[in-house]
Amino acid sequence: MNSYVTLVGRIVNELTIDSDTKNCEITIAISREFKNEDGIYETDYIPVTLKGNIAKNVVEYCKKGDLIAIKGRIETSIYEKEDGTKIRNIEIIANKATFLSSKN
Repeated sequence: MNSYVTLVGRIVNELTIDSDTKNCEITIAISREFKNEDGIYETDYIPVTLKGNIAKNVVEYCKKGDLIAIKGRIETSIYEKEDGTKIRNIEIIANKATFLSSKN
């Protein structure tokens, strides 16, 4: 069974490729389709890891504020802090990025 996800949202951070890993870590802002009890649309901020050519192309052609679609897989891991607390980490690894529009 595979764990694939498609996300569409705006890039909220400046784009750079890590010189060691050649990865690009981005955050995508995705507005919810419904209002909360105060009548406000809440926004989720999803971290996404871009690797290889996907990272290179996104950094070259996109910027903060651009609308992007990400298709990727979900990776989960659990690690233990020094105090014994277990932390669950969920990460989206992009398999494909589609540039939808520029904020300008």
